[in-house]
Amino acid sequence: MKIWIDIVNAPHAWFFKSIIKFLEKEGEEVFITARKFGDVLQLLDIFNIQYTKVGSHGATLEQKLLRSTERVYKLSKIIAKEKPDIAVSKHSIELPRVSFGLGIPSVYVLDNEHAIAANKLTLPLCDKIVIPKVMDVWDLLKTGAEPNSLVRYNGTSEVIHFNDFHYNPSIFNDLDLDLKKDKTILMRPEPVLASYLDADCTKSVLSPIIDILGDYANILMIPRFKEQQEIFTDNENITIIKPPVDSFSLMKRCDLVIGAGGTMNREAALLGTPVISCYPGKLLAVDGFYINKGVMKRSNNVDEVVDMALELLMNHNSEKKIKTDDLLNIMIDNIYGIFN
Repeated sequence: MKIWIDIVNAPHAWFFKSIIKFLEKEGEEVFITARKFGDVLQLLDIFNIQYTKVGSHGATLEQKLLRSTERVYKLSKIIAKEKPDIAVSKHSIELPRVSFGLGIPSVYVLDNEHAIAANKLTLPLCDKIVIPKVMDVWDLLKTGAEPNSLVRYNGTSEVIHFNDFHYNPSIFNDLDLDLKKDKTILMRPEPVLASYLDADCTKSVLSPIIDILGDYANILMIPRFKEQQEIFTDNENITIIKPPVDSFSLMKRCDLVIGAGGTMNREAALLGTPVISCYPGKLLAVDGFYINKGVMKRSNNVDEVVDMALELLMNHNSEKKIKTDDLLNIMIDNIYGIFN
């Protein structure tokens, strides 16, 4: 069987890395396309994954529409020649449209029920939609998903990211970090280019938090793109970490993660590192899952975030790590079988 996988965002490279290896080990032929966005292509190069680069991401609504349209056209020509038996993606806008148009069965991995526009464009066209059990099915049915297409699994997709992870406790030294304080916080800004988030590209919800916590801890920042990096460049309390980087070891080595996004927060929770989400959008079901398990905190109030951060920095112990280890074991329920 020939399987087409379209990778359009950096977390998806981590997600599909071990799935690709699994499929190839099973003797399947895998054809991969990838969009230029963030460090997607760099990660695929690091993972030694062969891919065909197709298209890029836009910043404005007009750019997103034009570049997505161009990408559908280019992918249509490529996939018509490749003739895959099945198509698989995670939040790719273009794959479901191309696969539907060419009569190719598709599998769509989804963990954001609030990406309304994207879900309306894709879910009605998908043969199978793989979702976490914590997600409200009604949110997907409202955007056109076929009830019988839903395949539910326990946990969240980030579990697969750690399939072959090896912790590097020397990550600080390897990055030659000049850390002057005892505690270190890793931060990740909001995904301002995402269509599902109404955010200002010229500022971040993290800025006022950094102004306070910079007096108590080292602040490491992994920006999403160059323009976002410029928001923090002049802040002397911040050390910019340029991706790609061993972010898993970095998260595990830090004393706290504060993120305005989603994926990295959930990864930190799985690693046992205290994490505070200040994501400015609606609460995602997958984030609620970790919050309810007691391994993630959330607030959009600066004072609350600061208070929680100081408490976690002072009182962190192994109890949460034990809970997280147990959680990780519970959540691995043969997700690979979905793709077999």
